[in-house]
Amino acid sequence: MDIVTFKLYSQGYYTFTFENGNDFVFEEVHQRVLSKFDLKNDSSLIGKKFELRFSEEYDDLDQDMVIYRVESLKLI
Repeated sequence: MDIVTFKLYSQGYYTFTFENGNDFVFEEVHQRVLSKFDLKNDSSLIGKKFELRFSEEYDDLDQDMVIYRVESLKLI
């Protein structure tokens, strides 16, 4: 698991900042995570630290296309 800070949700993308200072954009978040944390609408989550686990999925037709998905998120 990685330690991240939630930065923002904008136009369908979720941005988190990793401990090394790099921002990372996720296209998808698992429904169980969204049922626990309303990342789209709850501005109080901005700036909060989480333990995050994510997956990468490659497109069958375009192996250069990768979709990053948040699989689990735990507030710390």
